[in-house]
Amino acid sequence: MNVTTPASAWTLAQRAARMNPSIIREILKVTEQPGVLSLAGGLPSPETFPIEAMREATAKVLADTPKEALQYAASEGFGPLREWVAAQLAKQGQQVTPAQVLITTGSQQGLDLVAKVLVDAGAPVAVETPTYLGALQAFAPYEPIFKSLASDADGPLPEAIERLPHDAPGTRFAYVLPNFQNPTGRVIPEARRQAIVQAAQAARVPLVEDNPYGDLWFDEAPPAPLASRWPEGTVYLGSFSKVLAPGLRLGYVVAPPELMPKLLQAKQAADLHTPGFNQRVVYEVIKNGFLDQHVPTIRARYKAQRDAMAAALQEHLPAGSEWAAPLGGMFFWVRLPEGCHAMALLEQAVAAGVAYVPGEAFYAHAPDVRTMRLSFVTLAPDDIRTAVAALGRVLNRHLNEELEQVTP
Repeated sequence: MNVTTPASAWTLAQRAARMNPSIIREILKVTEQPGVLSLAGGLPSPETFPIEAMREATAKVLADTPKEALQYAASEGFGPLREWVAAQLAKQGQQVTPAQVLITTGSQQGLDLVAKVLVDAGAPVAVETPTYLGALQAFAPYEPIFKSLASDADGPLPEAIERLPHDAPGTRFAYVLPNFQNPTGRVIPEARRQAIVQAAQAARVPLVEDNPYGDLWFDEAPPAPLASRWPEGTVYLGSFSKVLAPGLRLGYVVAPPELMPKLLQAKQAADLHTPGFNQRVVYEVIKNGFLDQHVPTIRARYKAQRDAMAAALQEHLPAGSEWAAPLGGMFFWVRLPEGCHAMALLEQAVAAGVAYVPGEAFYAHAPDVRTMRLSFVTLAPDDIRTAVAALGRVLNRHLNEELEQVTP
C-alpha cells in the first residue's frame, strides 16, 4: 500500500517570514569547535559573575521569604527592586518614580514590548547606522519600515532626525544606544546628545534609549542620558546582565506614565511577570551598595583587555584597517581595507582558529561589508593577542592573494 504525506496543516503568520536567526548565535555554535578563540559573542566575562554573593542571597531569600519568592508575582516587578532602579536613575539626573519602572525578562524583552505597543505594520522606525542586531530582530516581526539614520563617529546626525517628518512621515520612534554602542563602541558626546534631543522634539519623534553598557566606562562616566533631557518623550531601557550575570535575564523599562498601562498589558500577555525569585535574589545582592564595589572591578578587567586588543590590532592588522579604541563597553568596530569582505573571510578565519561577527548584520540597509565586530571581554589578554594575530594572518594572506591576481 502506498502512503502519501499530506501537505502541512500549518500556515505561518506573515510576520514569521521576518524572523531570522541571529548570525551571532549561529557563529557561537561554530566557536564551540575545539581550538577556536572567539571574538564574536557579546558575552560578559564569566570571571566577573558574583557567584558567592549570589549564593548567599539565594540562601537568604529561601530562608526569609521562600513562599513569596516561589509564588506568582506582580507583573510590574518586585517593588523594592523598582524603587532601587528609580533611585539609581535619579543619580543620573532622571526624575523617575517607581511607578514608571517595569521589570522585564532581560532588556531584550523590553525592546519587544516597546515594539508591540508602538509599531504597526508599515510604520517607520528610525535606527542608527549601524545598530544593535537584537533590536532589529525584536522590531522586525511587527513589520516596520526601517529608516536608517545617517551617523558618524559621534552617533546619529541630528539633521537626519530633523528630516524624519519629511523622509519618513509617521516615524514611531528613533532607537539609539548612546553609551559604548553595540556594535561600534561609540559614545555620543554631550553636545550631540543635546542636539539629538532638540531635533527629536522639533520633529515630534519619540526616542527609545537603550543603555546596557553605560556602567562599563573605563576612565570617565558618559554624559547624562537622553531621558534626563526629555523624560516625557523617551523610553529608557536598562539591564543587569552586564553588571551581574546575563543568566538571570533581568532588565527594566522606564516609560512616561501615559505608556505604562499598555506596556504592562503587553508584559502580562507575554509572560505574566519576570521570575520573582530572580528579582528578590538580585535585590538582596545589590540593596546595600554591592555594585559600587563590584562594577569597578569589571571596568578594570575590561580596560586591560581593551588595551591588549588595541595593541594587537595595531601590530597585526593590515595597513588600511580602521578602528578606534572604545572608551568603555565590550567591542571594537573594525573596517578592513578595500578588497576585504568580512562575511566571505569568516570561514577562513574560523579554520585559522579565530571567530568574529561580520559587520553587515548590524545594518538595516546598505551594509558595509568591510566591517567586523570584535569582542574583547571574554578572552584573557594573551588569548586576545593570539586571536588577533591569527586574524591578521588571514587578512594579510587574502590581501596578498588579491594583489597577486591584479599584478601582471
